[in-house]
Amino acid sequence: MLDRQVEAPPSLAMSGVLTQLSGYLAAAALPEDGRLPPERELAELLGVKRTELRRSLAVLEREGQLWRQVGKGTFVGPRPPQLLDIADLAERSNPLQVMRARIGLEPELARLAAINATAMEIATLAELNAACRAAATWREYEAYDARFHHQIAEAAHNPILLALLETLNAVRRAVTWGRPRPSHLRPPADHHSFADHERIVDAIAHREAAAAADGMRRHLQNVEDRLIGRQP
Repeated sequence: MLDRQVEAPPSLAMSGVLTQLSGYLAAAALPEDGRLPPERELAELLGVKRTELRRSLAVLEREGQLWRQVGKGTFVGPRPPQLLDIADLAERSNPLQVMRARIGLEPELARLAAINATAMEIATLAELNAACRAAATWREYEAYDARFHHQIAEAAHNPILLALLETLNAVRRAVTWGRPRPSHLRPPADHHSFADHERIVDAIAHREAAAAADGMRRHLQNVEDRLIGRQP
């Protein structure tokens, strides 16, 4: 019989490369974006075959320790989220789902605003609420109302939650609501949002985080009740 060269089983060979690769990732001084050297260079650094390196990279990618993209390279860390297609998301959503999302997010923003808002931000909230009351048309009221809610999100001082609200608002603007405009030209003096807004601003101004969150939740629930024809 011909003598055959005995090779290590693939699982053992890959295990060794995986150990080397994991050690390199733990100790390497990578650039800020976490990008690894090209495969050829990395294989030479570790002294391994490129095929073995690719298998090990695939294992770590499945585990969420790194991500790869053709034309860009390989990066340490979880794959970043893809940009949302707002139009597609709006097409698959409805007004009630939008309201449910707002109720899930905005009370927390109000709670954080009560903790983090500056005096100037609180004053701006009071001014926007006054502008809502003084609006001459529904369109003007809605513009000030949107700014009021956005100001609360800014006052929370959490850029991630602010970005989520901005995405939600983009979907909200794109969703077809299918509800008739009120017959009167402007919000009536007893419009529920005026008192709701005042309670929220008062809670934020007095640093009452739980009350601010509860006030926002009640306000959005009032909006939802009217949206679906369920009078509070």
